[in-house]
Amino acid sequence: MMRQYELVERVQAYNPDVDEQLLNKAYVYAMQKHGSQKRASGDPYFNHPLEVAAILTELKLDDASIVVGLLHDTIEDTDATRAEIDQLFGPEIGAIVDGLTKIDRLNLVSREEAQAENLRKLLLAISQDVRVLLVKLADRLHNMRTLQYMPPEKRTRIAQETMDIYAPLAGRMGMQDMRNELEDISFKILQPDHYTAIISRLDEMQAEYRETISTISTELSERLATEGISARVKARVKSPYSIFNKIERKSIALEQLSDMIGFRVIVGSVEECYRTIGVVHTKWKVVPNRFKDYISVPKHNDYRSIHTTIVGPGRQRAELQVRTEEMDRIAEYGIAAHALYKDGASADLNRLENESQAYGSLRTTIGHLTAGSSSEDFLEYTKLELFQDQVFCFTPRGRLIALPRGATPIDFAYALHTEIGDTCVGAKINGAILPLVTQLRSGDEVEIIRDQNHMPPSNWIGIAATGKARAAIRRAVRNAAAQRTFAMGEHVLSMLLEREGVSLDDSEAKALAESLGASSRRELLIGVGEGKIGSEPLGNELARIKGLRKRRRKLDLPVADTADGWFALRSNNMFRFRVPGGQKAGSRAKLAMRQLDFHTEVQISNEGVVPGDRLVGIMQPDKAMLVYPIHSEALVEMHDNDVAWVDVRWNLAAGDDKLYPTVVTMESVNKPGSLAQISSAIAACEANINNLVMRMISPDFHQMIFEIEVRDLAQLTDVLATLKRGPGLSSVQRAGVREAGMISTLEWDGRIERRDTDE
Repeated sequence: MMRQYELVERVQAYNPDVDEQLLNKAYVYAMQKHGSQKRASGDPYFNHPLEVAAILTELKLDDASIVVGLLHDTIEDTDATRAEIDQLFGPEIGAIVDGLTKIDRLNLVSREEAQAENLRKLLLAISQDVRVLLVKLADRLHNMRTLQYMPPEKRTRIAQETMDIYAPLAGRMGMQDMRNELEDISFKILQPDHYTAIISRLDEMQAEYRETISTISTELSERLATEGISARVKARVKSPYSIFNKIERKSIALEQLSDMIGFRVIVGSVEECYRTIGVVHTKWKVVPNRFKDYISVPKHNDYRSIHTTIVGPGRQRAELQVRTEEMDRIAEYGIAAHALYKDGASADLNRLENESQAYGSLRTTIGHLTAGSSSEDFLEYTKLELFQDQVFCFTPRGRLIALPRGATPIDFAYALHTEIGDTCVGAKINGAILPLVTQLRSGDEVEIIRDQNHMPPSNWIGIAATGKARAAIRRAVRNAAAQRTFAMGEHVLSMLLEREGVSLDDSEAKALAESLGASSRRELLIGVGEGKIGSEPLGNELARIKGLRKRRRKLDLPVADTADGWFALRSNNMFRFRVPGGQKAGSRAKLAMRQLDFHTEVQISNEGVVPGDRLVGIMQPDKAMLVYPIHSEALVEMHDNDVAWVDVRWNLAAGDDKLYPTVVTMESVNKPGSLAQISSAIAACEANINNLVMRMISPDFHQMIFEIEVRDLAQLTDVLATLKRGPGLSSVQRAGVREAGMISTLEWDGRIERRDTDE
């Protein structure tokens, strides 16, 4: 056990002005309070806060942090109180100890809502004083070093939460050495077989490459000295968990890793960093696409260095990291390397925020994360936002945007502004239009393509990689759903009022809402749109409030059967329908919507629709609703027409093997056997031909229009792909309204004509 004078000497080694009296008082106080308490290992409990304080001295923290390390368990595990600690050691130390005490154990495997609240407490405490995090990490590190004394189940739980919460937090603060140790101990417990295999291979490789390491170190030092650069060269081997993580992420073998062996070259200035790179690139061959300049563009955790990978002796690849002494100190100790907590200016959070990009970024992120959201969402978003490596992308004007690895243009758009994300419909990445699901890479220039009338679909939630984007998408989806159900409720109420020949003023609308258990007219209409309030109770209450003695015939209105506002129509059970919110409807569109009821007829566009198609319904006065596939060219012409648009989705039973007609068109070379070739290709995909139209478009080419039957969009896609591979075929695609109309005019009338064969 470390004695008082040993602790004081540790602090004096880096801080000659140490407050010996304060440290001695804290040492004695903590020892007396913990008394005869024992740890699971059988050691005196006081040994734990002593080891935590020792870890904090390795980080060269201020006196207050060392004292907090000694006292951090006193309020939780002894009869010590906050008031007593404030009186003896001051309110600053008391506040940090109290902040640590309020953070309960994080249980990642179960009770996620409780865990989220505890994590929220931790992050809020960190945002007030980062020393809460430094002491908490030191506390967790010592607990991990002694984890072998815990029962297996508890050992696994603690290792899992360390891997998912504490190690990434250490990395976010730039404390790479602590992160590596936390990850390696957790890795050893969670996946012992993989850990043992990697350690064994590392030992073998170190023996194999000992000479290579020595050669590169010596030659590099001598070459730099010749160029007048004083450098310190340190060799290092990648940590076991980082090796495992890279193998899993890239799906490669251990031997394929290019940065197993690494060298840190420590020089005197930034200028010498770049001069060193010039020397290295002159001396050895460089591996392409492995140069990274984190001095020019630092990482989010303040890490600065230049990385390059060379081909050394024996064709062995080695990574070089070139940095200054200050950069090296920050790379190892992260936020703890900043001078702020070594000169007593502990309360100046704004100064720390300016000095440390990592802490400033963390406080900003915490502000976003803790502003609302449910506990489950908070936990999910925190993991996404805080605990991922990052990529750096640029806007066309050169603005730098940092995003987690795996981010897409959707995340990029929301990082710029929520409104930009909501109206994003496409993206140009490095000048090329690419899908919104494309994962971004560092250095990409991203331009967002927008449409002011667009709103994000719910499936974007599964694509987005940032918490900010997911939260914004969920919010937009909720708002859109509320607007749709409100529009549906408004439609039902307006039809009731029209058929009864009455109107509602504000006071009557409020009375109607309250009589049906709603607090406002809007809440009433949303309830009606969601199907929670039926049209019959609504009509009865309306009659009572308006003093109608006899109601007209019962309304037969479509009522939503889900909270999202989807409803069925009697004429067609294959689809479900929904009235979209926010339509700018003209007089004819409004009339068409007023005519919508449970008996509205539904027809399908002659192009045909198949399961998997996205659908939309078009309504015009005194006509059936016409359902189109979303790609239909007919919809383009209707954008400026006064028609009502209705959301449509499929409503199919599981295992349904029904066939659906659709029309495809193609151009074929005019040669014998071409029709047989097409028919065989369609049959090979197990599709059925219903009808066929051929017309000559030139002496050498025919246009062929087929009506075929398929199970779903996947089978139709297979048919089209097979036809496109066929020789002599071109322009293979689904038919438009005009081509499909040519098929629909040739319907068989059911009669069979017989020829006289007696001639």
